[in-house]
Amino acid sequence: MQIGYKLFAEGYSPQEMVRQAERAEAAGFDFVEISDHYHPWLESHGHSGFAWSILGSIAARTRRIGLATGVTCPSIRYHPAIVAQAAATVALLSEGRFVLGVGAGEQLNEHVVGRSWPAATERHEMLEESIQIIRLLWQGGYHSFEGRHLRLVDAQVFDLPENPPLIAVAGGGKAAARLAADLGDAIFATEPKPELVRNYRQAGGSGPRYAEVPLSWAPDEDSALKSAHRMFRFGVTGWKVQAELPNVANFEAATSFVREEDMSSGFGYGPDPERHVAVAQQFTDAGFDRLALVNAGPDPDGFFDFFAKELNGRLRELVPAG
Repeated sequence: MQIGYKLFAEGYSPQEMVRQAERAEAAGFDFVEISDHYHPWLESHGHSGFAWSILGSIAARTRRIGLATGVTCPSIRYHPAIVAQAAATVALLSEGRFVLGVGAGEQLNEHVVGRSWPAATERHEMLEESIQIIRLLWQGGYHSFEGRHLRLVDAQVFDLPENPPLIAVAGGGKAAARLAADLGDAIFATEPKPELVRNYRQAGGSGPRYAEVPLSWAPDEDSALKSAHRMFRFGVTGWKVQAELPNVANFEAATSFVREEDMSSGFGYGPDPERHVAVAQQFTDAGFDRLALVNAGPDPDGFFDFFAKELNGRLRELVPAG
């Protein structure tokens, strides 16, 4: 079991993301993963720094902790050739501590380049071609690729790490689990679905299973729920909404009827470590072994202290029930 920390780049400045990564390393986390967005989810978030610049700075300011994108869409806003180059560079700067998390993307971030938003089936086909291109370029030498959706013409990444980064493929269904098993080295999820891990393993997947665990620490329950509502109410809309809405204003409208009490069913919240451990246990029971803790609370430093004193040892001891 490894325990990570989610750097919520939509809610904090780039400088604060680097500082939180340093705190996470000191608190004993194994890795940090950062969202790779162009826009925040909500207007109140107010930030969305460039993930790759932040990762480079974190690599220079830390020594032990792993780094990951959670996740990058490598097929629309970026071309996979650029992602291959960026990931190789971060892997070098971090001396092999980087994991490339990839997914099919959200319209919120990808529409900004002026392309039409493909259907889900097409987005997964594009993701598959993107991973093929990235792995091709990581072999070294010049390469070209002619796919149904993507092309690569006579390209080479010159600075490559000795060992390429692992690729963790995000997904919430059977097709994505199969893609993670076929072309990825790991799977990445945001819900405690046992069937996702089961489908991944049945398709031949044997790598790490990453999942984001929603928590909100505060000294009292009311403050924790208020903060979770302010920062993460977009999460209760479900993935089909999150992938399809194009702008921050749409998410403000879609979440206008979400109540603070609606956050309580999915989040570990407040000062009681038992409530946080219980939520993490759901993901362990589902078969995940890389838990990235998402803190939606109002005090990141308080959460780091809480993790070091109350959660670190207990979460590492979690085993699937039964």
